[in-house]
Amino acid sequence: MAPAFDTLPEAAVLTAGPAPVPPDWAATVLRVHWGVAGNLVPLSGERDANFRVDADDGARWLFKAAHPIEPAEVTDYQTQALAHLARHAPALPVQRLRPTWGGALSLTLTAPDGRPRVLRLISWLEGVPAPQAPRSAALRDDVARMQARLHRALATLRHPAEARQLPWDLQRAEVVDSLLPHLPQTAGQPQRLAMARGVLRQHVAQVSGALAALPRQAIHNDFNLYNLLVQPDAPQRVSGVLDFGDMLAAPRICDVAVAASYQLDDADGAASLASVAQFAAAYHAESPLAAPELDLLWPLVQARLVMVVATSGWRAQRQAAQADYLLRNNAISWQRLAATQQVAPGAARQALQQACGV
Repeated sequence: MAPAFDTLPEAAVLTAGPAPVPPDWAATVLRVHWGVAGNLVPLSGERDANFRVDADDGARWLFKAAHPIEPAEVTDYQTQALAHLARHAPALPVQRLRPTWGGALSLTLTAPDGRPRVLRLISWLEGVPAPQAPRSAALRDDVARMQARLHRALATLRHPAEARQLPWDLQRAEVVDSLLPHLPQTAGQPQRLAMARGVLRQHVAQVSGALAALPRQAIHNDFNLYNLLVQPDAPQRVSGVLDFGDMLAAPRICDVAVAASYQLDDADGAASLASVAQFAAAYHAESPLAAPELDLLWPLVQARLVMVVATSGWRAQRQAAQADYLLRNNAISWQRLAATQQVAPGAARQALQQACGV
């Protein structure tokens, strides 16, 4: 039996209250430890306290103070991932860490509220948030190719935090079953819950064991459109990949499924399958997928959609002030999940294998 969702070690981080740091304190830390002076603009964030730094020399940076209840080992995993990518894939459009005067990639200091904070100064990536760009087949292809290149670069990364029990782990999608009874009551809720539970039963019966047989590596694990930037003058091209905060070790097809679930055409089942097949084909052209991976892609997409509606609904109940933000993908995720139900599993496997020539 899967553990209850809220017993997972990192579930508390998802519902923790904000932990801001004073801008004047942050500015002093930047001057003393990084030698950077400028104007600090507070930014929103799910967990960290973030500032855009418009430096006096014209440069722009992102200053991050990790949430105090996030384990330091987890924050270090993100730090080491960015350092790894800087060494092994310098052409990838991910953020770069600026070391302190002493050469440290991160710094732990006690904030004015008495709690220790892990601090990092990170390069600012320019671009348009992907949700604000026109949806296109060309952009879908570029997202898939970018993810494939990122996976190749992360394949050799190892870290003690990679095996953490993360609520957003598709390998253990069934943990969200305990959240389903607590979702807001809406029209058609019994049918929705039955659909979601059917996906989770399929995951336990047919997917989990097959996943365990696949190689695992570091994956981004949140390749959604809100974590991607596109070029303003070429909105079909990805110009930045953000937020490595949900990283873990898993089969790479889990990450492909996360990304593909945000690329679905929710009009009907056939259109949804066509969009996932296109995404898989573009990824496959950059980094070939094997038949056992492709066989799991469609049910993993469905499981991710269930995780989105269950987890965000649960969080919204506990963080009413952020409910609109947390629920921003729920309505479309329910629509997409319903569309995927129109496709027989065998038809999905065949279409994905044909698209990739496997």
